[in-house]
This record gives sequence, C-alpha cells and structure tokens, in this order.
Amino acid sequence: MSEQIPFVDVSEIERARTAIADTIRVTPVNASPYLSNLLDRPVHLKLEHTQISGSFKIRGATNAIAGLTDDQKRAGVVGVSTGNHGRGLAYAAKAAGIPCIVCMSKLAPQAKIDGIEAEGAEVRIVGRSQDEAQEEVVRLVADEGMTMIPPFDHRAVIAGQGTVGLELLDQVPDVATVLVPLSGGGLISGVAAAVKARRPQTTIIGITMERGAAMHACLHAGRPVLIDELATLADSLGGGIGLDNQLTFPMTRALVDDTLLVTEVGISAAIRHLYWRERQIVEGSGSVGIAALLAGRIASAGPVVAILSGGNIDMGQHHRIVSGEDVDVTREVA
Repeated sequence: MSEQIPFVDVSEIERARTAIADTIRVTPVNASPYLSNLLDRPVHLKLEHTQISGSFKIRGATNAIAGLTDDQKRAGVVGVSTGNHGRGLAYAAKAAGIPCIVCMSKLAPQAKIDGIEAEGAEVRIVGRSQDEAQEEVVRLVADEGMTMIPPFDHRAVIAGQGTVGLELLDQVPDVATVLVPLSGGGLISGVAAAVKARRPQTTIIGITMERGAAMHACLHAGRPVLIDELATLADSLGGGIGLDNQLTFPMTRALVDDTLLVTEVGISAAIRHLYWRERQIVEGSGSVGIAALLAGRIASAGPVVAILSGGNIDMGQHHRIVSGEDVDVTREVA
C-alpha cells in the first residue's frame, strides 16, 4: 500500500533546491497591510505567480528532468496537465533541449494551451478529463518510449515543489500558518514536508474550490476516489489524484492539518482583491487562499503566508472579473 513507500523528506527537497537553482527564480514575499489589518496579525503573500512560466510547476518539472538519463532525454518527456504543469514541463524541456508533448482535456483554457505551445511543446487535446488525456500519455510511453513526468505523484516533482516551503521559511521564519492551493497534492506535500521538518508547529492548510475538489473528497473518503471534473475559475486545481496514488495522498493525509473549500464567488472576490489592493494578477487557482482569508475562514495565532501559486489567467476573463462582472464559467463551458 502507498503508506509503505517512504515520504519525500527535507533532504530530498534540499537537493532539489540545488539542482534547480540555475533555472528557477526565488520568488518574493510581500506583506499585505489590508489583510494583516483584517486578521489582526501579519499576512504575507508568497508571489509564486511571478515564477518563470507563471507558476510553481516549473520547480518540480525541472527537478524531474534533471534526473533523466541521456537515453530518456533523447526520447523526450510527456505529461498530462490542466495547464500549469504543462507549461512548466514545456519550459524545463526546452531548457534541457529535449522533446515534450503535453496532453490536455477539452476543459483546458485556451490561454494555457497557447502558453504551452509558446514554449515549444506539442499539445494534444484528448477527452473531457485528465483521466482521458492520461490515456494518450500512457500510449506515448508504450509506443514511442517517452518518459512520463506526472503533475504531482512523483518523488522528484514533489521535492521540486517543496523548495517553495524552504524559501518561505527563509523569508518568514516565524510563520504560524501556510495556505496552499490544493489539487493533486504535489505542492502541498512538498511544502508540508519542508515546513514541518524545520518548523513542526506551523499549521498547513490546503485550500481548494467547491467544484471538483478531488483531494478534499479523497481525504474525507479515506482513500483515493473518482470525482467528476467540473468547470471552475480555479481550473488548474481540477482533475483527479489517481486511484493508484502512491505519495501525495498519504503525504497530504499525514502532514496537512486541514483542508477548506471556497466558492466561485469567493474566488472572483479574491482575484479582484489581489488586483486592486495588492497590484497582482493571479489566476483563480492561485487566489483560493485569499478567498479563504476574505471569507474569514482562517484562524491563526501568528503570521500567515498565502502561496499565490500561478498567474496564467486568460486576460480577457481577468478583465471581466476585476471590472465587477459576474463570470460564471459553468455557463460558458460547452
């Protein structure tokens, strides 16, 4: 069973930090006077949406590619993605000079498809869910010898994402609570492993959307389960965790203190807040921690860090949201 596989630990994350240092950037942390006043305690924003490729995903992809053999690099890499993993994988593959194919479902926003293609990768649209797109990944591995780099359930990927946790500890050493966008669990597993190893008293909270919250549902079921993938403003948090999940489910269950769901209205409010109050352009998936803060859902005895995990939002949609329009993606997806 998955619990028998050793968790990714802080030593692996430290090695990943060294391996990816020349490719990624250390993203800043900004204090938020407005949110600090609202909570009556310091609130900081980890600006991971300013990362190269526009999200944290480049960290794990770069670390995974660094561990490939020469033969694997010649055959190329393939992965399934809702957008940000694909873009990070495409960037890391281009930097390493190797072929890359990203498989996506029809729910993937065009802006994220365009971003992946702009990095030189091939995009294949297959089915209406990540599970269906994954079938093409499996075929490419079997027929063309490509190496699959999963979006989350992979040791090197988790270790790469965990470098976010090491950074924020350097930047806010007394952090009491970390808010992490929650999807397949790669980011939160890595961050929790890093933070809990160095500061075990820190609370780790996973934040996700109400529509299609896979990991949240699996945690409540006590095992990986299937869940419908639904249209949401937090599109990068969509998709299942895999019924054969080996690492991120048990790590999230063991290391994360709580998970919370936020509404589509709350996500819109967070995107608007980040633009008008914090001067940041952040996608819905990266805004969920702010949605929880604005809704009064976070109680903390000390400093809070919210990770803004990505900024790859369609700018037309962003303009509509920050202009006050009620953007309901459930009505707009055919």
